[in-house]
Amino acid sequence: MDAVRGIALIGMMGIHLLPAWTDRFEPTLSWLLFAGKSAALFAVLAGVSLAFSSGGRRPLRGLTLTAARAALAVRGVLILGIGLAIANVDMPAYIILAYYGVMFILAIPLLGLSSGKVAVTALAFALVGPVLMQALRDRLPEPGYDPTFATAFGDPAVFFSQTLLTGVYPALPWMAYICAGLAVGRLDLTAVRTQSRLLAGGAALAVAAWLLSVLALGPLGGLKAIEDATPSLSHEAISDALIWGPDPSLPTSSWWWLAIAAPHSTTPLDILLTIGTSLAAIGAVLLAARGVGGLLTPLAAAGSMTLTLYSAHLLILATGFLADEPYLAWGLQVAAALVFAVVWQKAKGRGPLERMIAAATARARNHVLNSAAQPK
Repeated sequence: MDAVRGIALIGMMGIHLLPAWTDRFEPTLSWLLFAGKSAALFAVLAGVSLAFSSGGRRPLRGLTLTAARAALAVRGVLILGIGLAIANVDMPAYIILAYYGVMFILAIPLLGLSSGKVAVTALAFALVGPVLMQALRDRLPEPGYDPTFATAFGDPAVFFSQTLLTGVYPALPWMAYICAGLAVGRLDLTAVRTQSRLLAGGAALAVAAWLLSVLALGPLGGLKAIEDATPSLSHEAISDALIWGPDPSLPTSSWWWLAIAAPHSTTPLDILLTIGTSLAAIGAVLLAARGVGGLLTPLAAAGSMTLTLYSAHLLILATGFLADEPYLAWGLQVAAALVFAVVWQKAKGRGPLERMIAAATARARNHVLNSAAQPK
């Protein structure tokens, strides 16, 4: 699972650094592979890790569940804080960390759910979240770029609306990814049958979501309805939105906009498609690990400390390092991340930021357990 997370990290770096289009203004291979999919995979894997930390196949109950929830609350607040702090640095990328922290906090009451129940919850978030986002967007304040501490304390209305509904990674619709990961983490991931079903089922879900979008926009008349309802956008601009995603946010001129499946559009079909690609990636890597597990060691090392490496990548990105040489910049950063991760893991174990968060969450967990053990 750490190796899958390492792949997601490399994909996020690629989206931040590599060109999105060719000289003919066609999507590059990196865009097709990673756009929207890497961030979604990160969120799904976050849900898997929450399942692992709350009992795995058998959800915790009673006091141990309460302790796990307390630990998750601390984890969410710390990651939120890191995201708000890094957002003060000017960089050419949207930052997922603050949204990530909010998602962890929202997941606290879900830790005790079984795989089936949390899967149904994922579907509910995928369907209802985007509708709520579209229905309320025009009534909510403009989100700005990335939330910072100044936003959180100086303009809480913007902060909450941005992190929950109007931002690039709105937590309410994106909770579908967390729930999908929780459902996956409750399965027997060591079984070949489970791994094969994740690969086949995820691929089928992604293809089905894409075909539904094509059907809705074509034969069912969705694209024409969008063009008629959005005269401010030319046919070319709408076509671009279907490829590159909305800029900066999904228009609210027609409910048919929710039928697109473009990257970062946060529509039901976009969410289902990227949940599908995430499940397929998890299944594929788990199956591959049976035969070539040793080759995945550098990826797994990087995946075990993605918070540290992702944060470092953002800070390097802000310096403009090799901005005119995107492929070289990406290659060097990926190589540096893999080498650092392998060396650090052998010497210290967890990554620097991961060690800090693990220590804080352990204190929260132990505080709950020890308080209950003390005589009244």
